[in-house]
Amino acid sequence: MTAAQVHRASLTDREALLFEAGIKLGGVFHQYLGIPVSAATARGLAETIERAVGLQPYVTSVEVRIDPARGPPPGRGRFAYRYLTPEMLDVRIQLKDGPSEVEARLVHRPELRYPLMSVDRASPRSPHGGRRPTSVRRSARRAGRPRRRTSPSGG
Repeated sequence: MTAAQVHRASLTDREALLFEAGIKLGGVFHQYLGIPVSAATARGLAETIERAVGLQPYVTSVEVRIDPARGPPPGRGRFAYRYLTPEMLDVRIQLKDGPSEVEARLVHRPELRYPLMSVDRASPRSPHGGRRPTSVRRSARRAGRPRRRTSPSGG
């Protein structure tokens, strides 16, 4: 099943991959912020995130960098760790579906004071728009809408 076939709207494979990239980066951001991290555990946490995201459809590459030094000051003694904050993250992801490819990134932008998700590269649009042929598009009924009659005897 292509990325475009997953959606009810008529999307190109490229558009569907762009959506998927945003979902995956948003997942990393919202699932892992706040987890305890230190210089000793940052690489292991990054690898765990990479493996988890890499399980998802269309993902061909994931690179996660965590820099604990970019976070708030650590506690002391037994509390000498930080919690993962947006400033620490730099995530790059590549997705592919047929000829369509997307590269996206999540990185904290100090000048914006904001963790920005952006598209670094997307394959060019195909001449026909990359839309699925009508024969493989979801029927109106499968998409949750009543089927339109085309003739008095049609169903």
